[in-house]
Amino acid sequence: MSIFANKTLMITGGTGSFGNAVLNRFLDTDVREIRILSRDEKKQDDMRHEFQAKYPEVSGKIKFFIGDVRDISSVKNAMNGVDYIFHAAALKQVPSCEFFPLEAVKTNVIGTDNVLTAAIEAGVKAVICLSTDKAAYPVNAMGTSKAMMEKVIVAKSRTVDPEKTKICCTRYGNVLCSRGSVVPLWIDQIKAGNPITITEPAMTRFVMSLDEAVDLVLFAFENGVSGDILVQKAPACTIETLAKAVTGLFAPDHEIKVIGIRHGEKMYETLLTNEECAHAIDLGNFYRVPCDKRDLNYDKYFKVGDTQRNVLTEFNSNNTDLLNVEQVQRKLLQLPYIQEELDAWKKKA
Repeated sequence: MSIFANKTLMITGGTGSFGNAVLNRFLDTDVREIRILSRDEKKQDDMRHEFQAKYPEVSGKIKFFIGDVRDISSVKNAMNGVDYIFHAAALKQVPSCEFFPLEAVKTNVIGTDNVLTAAIEAGVKAVICLSTDKAAYPVNAMGTSKAMMEKVIVAKSRTVDPEKTKICCTRYGNVLCSRGSVVPLWIDQIKAGNPITITEPAMTRFVMSLDEAVDLVLFAFENGVSGDILVQKAPACTIETLAKAVTGLFAPDHEIKVIGIRHGEKMYETLLTNEECAHAIDLGNFYRVPCDKRDLNYDKYFKVGDTQRNVLTEFNSNNTDLLNVEQVQRKLLQLPYIQEELDAWKKKA
């Protein structure tokens, strides 16, 4: 982690799953300080005690700031001396954003603009923002707000010298066992002796671990150019496959109940649109979508156009590598959360 040696990193929304993963990865390194900016003092207190117990020698590197990305003054208050930012604060539950779309706008769009404005003013060297596959071809309020967030990020990158502040965006799919995700819900349903509930068996979703989400952000940090959107080539599986993988680990032949698609859900998710494919760059395990550097002088593009187009096509959860039950189980078994839950389940049995 020499790139973070003696540097101060801030994580917005840092008490969430991503923030915890970053702390587990970075805290016992040569990073000078990690700041957690969030609005929930109870979660901050829980995190403080957890990491004091886990890393007593280095937990003093964590500094907590109560604030809300919706309030630019509280963001600026936490920004002094920050070198790098991972912007993870978001409203990301699809149904709740459907019912309260303006709340999604306040956090995901305006909140992101506040973070970037404050970072530029404070001379932060790099800001990596976290987006979602739901921002590509959005059909729900959460995805639409994240799509607008991406537009804000790209537009903001055009207004600042990249040598002073680099601004990049990462877009990734579902993170297994993250807070509010479906696998912990299913495990709770199994523990309670209830059927596990799935929306639509044939629905496909990208699957990745929290560590892989952190890897993507680090890749963007080290390799991204200001204005880039970076995408990881993640595998996917059907919801039915994921459900069978979970029940197979905890309770084979456990009942799976289909309840129907929820508000605003897609049958499959897209990480790279056809339109982005026109100029996307294949980096092996990742795609890079560079910022469109054209200006508002559209007239010249009627005279001189670009006839070249990449051969890439839309990258979605139907045309990526689809995992079977055994492959999903192997992925799940790599997660500490699943190992802890399995150990507790076996003791109870």
